Amino acid sequence: MDQAINPSIIQRRRRATLLAVGAGLALATAAVWGVNRAVAPSAGAAELTIAEVRQGSIADAIGAAGVVIPVHEEQVASPIQTRVAKVHARPGQQVSAGSLLLELDNEAVKLDIERLKEQLAQQDNRIQTLRLEQEQKRKQLASSIELLQLDLQSTRAKLQRSQTLRQHGGVSAEDLLTAELNVKRNEIQLRQQQEQIEDVRRATSSNIEGAQLQQSILRKQLAQQEDLLARTQVRAPFDGMLTWLLQDEGAAVATGQLVARVSDLHNYRVEATLSDFHARRVEPGQEVLVEQGALQLRGKVHTILPEIQNGTVKLLVTLEQPNHPALRNKLRVDANIVAARKDGALVVARGPAFNGRGKQAVFLVQGGSARKAMLDIGASDGKQVEILAGARAGDRIIISDTTRFKDNDTIRIAQ
Repeated sequence: MDQAINPSIIQRRRRATLLAVGAGLALATAAVWGVNRAVAPSAGAAELTIAEVRQGSIADAIGAAGVVIPVHEEQVASPIQTRVAKVHARPGQQVSAGSLLLELDNEAVKLDIERLKEQLAQQDNRIQTLRLEQEQKRKQLASSIELLQLDLQSTRAKLQRSQTLRQHGGVSAEDLLTAELNVKRNEIQLRQQQEQIEDVRRATSSNIEGAQLQQSILRKQLAQQEDLLARTQVRAPFDGMLTWLLQDEGAAVATGQLVARVSDLHNYRVEATLSDFHARRVEPGQEVLVEQGALQLRGKVHTILPEIQNGTVKLLVTLEQPNHPALRNKLRVDANIVAARKDGALVVARGPAFNGRGKQAVFLVQGGSARKAMLDIGASDGKQVEILAGARAGDRIIISDTTRFKDNDTIRIAQ
């Protein structure tokens, strides 16, 4: 006959079962935790840079690489093909306007100047000779005219006498005709001599004008050569620093080759280079944020150079503080050109986790871990980026480099 189990025994069995189930659950949890630790990577909190999403304003900026250059800089080129004769200065020294920097060999220019002076003297002699010849011919023709005038007076007197005698039958009709012809002949000769004086004057004046024109051309050439001679003495165009100089005495120099550069190192501007993809979005007058480490300066787009080289556009930026003490010649800076501004946008500090615009994966921090999320990134002003979708104000995002976690969906953050 079956007997009832003692309740205490049943209770002990139940406790044993519950303990076994609890132990199993604990083991399972520990196993899951262990697997999670083994599979999900971890990163120390000190290794990560975490920023909070907030609402604010952002400038839609176009990033450009810039270099600081002097506002006033002048390059001095060789006026002729020659060689360096003597160097009088050294790069890096302060120079005053007109101070001699170097001398170029100018013997060829001096020879050209002497040749032109000789040609000018020849033209002077030619002009004087033409004027003397003109005066001599004028005197000869004037003497001939005086003689012809006397002959004309004589033939006219004879004609008048013949006409009187003819009335009384003292001369024949043939003699009267001869007297009339002599008068006409003398009149024609006199007119020809008078016209010849004017022809000689015009011809000589034309020759003199030609010589004077040649003389004017030679004077201009002489002035050009004298200017070249002066420019072979390379001098500083203004007060400033000699930033570059061709220092090798005897070195060959081509026409137009740079031999010196003088810069005003008190006022600067920025020459920025950006992709021609952004060329249509850039206009003169746009605000520019110039940064280099802790240095932050404001400026404006002054000039956009029209030429595109190797897919890039260059522009010149004027600075509000062109004489800032931290500026140095050839200093490399970041130039962020503000194309537009947005207010009330979701923004977060910029970091290596972001790469341009568009959809990209980042990690949102939740407690002691971070999960991968897809964000739509919009504008950037160099310091912060705009979030168009995928996050809300108050979310925390890892903005440091997370490349090593690109294949993981979660990250454990170790304190």
